[in-house]
Amino acid sequence: MIKELAIIIVSVVFVNNFVLAKFLGLCPFLGVSQKTSSALGMGAAVTFVMTLASAITWILYNYILLPGDANLVGMVFPSIGETGLIEVLKTISYILVIATLVQLVEMMLRKMVPALYDSLGVFLPLITTNCAVLGVALLNTTDSPQHLGFIEAIVQGFGAGIGFTVAILLMSGIRERLALLSIPKPLQGLPIAFICTGLMALAFFGFSGMVP
Repeated sequence: MIKELAIIIVSVVFVNNFVLAKFLGLCPFLGVSQKTSSALGMGAAVTFVMTLASAITWILYNYILLPGDANLVGMVFPSIGETGLIEVLKTISYILVIATLVQLVEMMLRKMVPALYDSLGVFLPLITTNCAVLGVALLNTTDSPQHLGFIEAIVQGFGAGIGFTVAILLMSGIRERLALLSIPKPLQGLPIAFICTGLMALAFFGFSGMVP
């Protein structure tokens, strides 16, 4: 069990990094990676949301959306229990869960760390539409190549958040150094950031093959 969980973490952090391998969540990755402090705060917020979203959506999928004897809705409405609610409510319910968690993070940061809340700006509520968070929820449930247990789903969500944090911290360190250099005007800003992202993706491609 420990070995399987370790493989999941290595996979989502290095081999199948959601930013550098799947290119999901590039909006906050590029928007908040200009300073290491704000990048760390965004990484922590995304990790928190991914971990809790993985737990809640796994329960939602296995006990409400998935057809079968374990369907809680099917105990009251047998016809729904036979067909399930996956196709009807999958995306909507997942987004509602993510949006609720983002609102929770936003309220916590506004009250406890107002400076970080101000530095994240509009990119904090944009976690709701961060396709990396929704991608983790889908990969844990409907899009998983094999059925994941509750602990495995949580570990995969947590590992995906750590992978996002590693990527955004590396990018913030690079961009802080780039700010001190004389870069040709056509490459300043997002162009050089995209070039660095591509080079980082090539570097992370070297981890492919580590996990079967």
